[in-house]
Amino acid sequence: MDLGLTGKKVLVTGGSKGIGEGIAKAFLAEGAIVGIAARGGEALEEAKANYPSIYTYQCDVTSESERTALVSTFLEEHGGIDILINNAGGSNGSTVMKTEMEDFERAMELNYYSAVHLSKLAATEMKKQQQGVIINITSIFGRESGGKVTYNNAKAALISFTKSFADEVINDGIRVNSVAPGSILHPTGNWQRRLNENPDQIKQFVKDEIPAGRFGTVEEVANVVTFLASDKASWVVGASWNVDGGQSKMNM
Repeated sequence: MDLGLTGKKVLVTGGSKGIGEGIAKAFLAEGAIVGIAARGGEALEEAKANYPSIYTYQCDVTSESERTALVSTFLEEHGGIDILINNAGGSNGSTVMKTEMEDFERAMELNYYSAVHLSKLAATEMKKQQQGVIINITSIFGRESGGKVTYNNAKAALISFTKSFADEVINDGIRVNSVAPGSILHPTGNWQRRLNENPDQIKQFVKDEIPAGRFGTVEEVANVVTFLASDKASWVVGASWNVDGGQSKMNM
């Protein structure tokens, strides 16, 4: 299927590894102009070596000034932005009582505030064009209980933001949606580390918790993201799509 993404200007945060790298690779395969942002210079250099046509931007998305500079630089280099993928994120802390307030604040800054701010910056330009797509990478644990509480809370907030912002900007030609992955296995992720440390326990987890009987792949997430970013999904607005092999317990 030709998704019509050739020449589209795409920015992916957290794009140097894992799900973000998979998303960037998928857009490149569709002929898009792709920029990735990440904190680690070494990982960005490796991504550039693997994908010579990709544009790289070193940026700590928890910094407001660096977020502003990121979008400004992307616009200067490419003359606009068609698609923003807010993928940067991570978890920290433990139970509520064992987690310091600073950890809650850091989780919100990384997973939520960064996406809100970048969405506003990108939408300002997209409104001028009267077209654009913003996709927030959340989690099934933003839709239901599970995972570390800081991560759960931040992703839930991002799913809520997605719907609110989608309704606000659709009349400007901007579609906003979110993709909620379940447990995805990739070399740099927590599931791979846990599998290496305790293979029997993780294999039992997969058997008990994932009806499909295996972990998901970054490619399976990326395929959904590229479809949602295309005009093939033109009537999908404010939605949260699970990509989880049936792992979520929700019936909606």
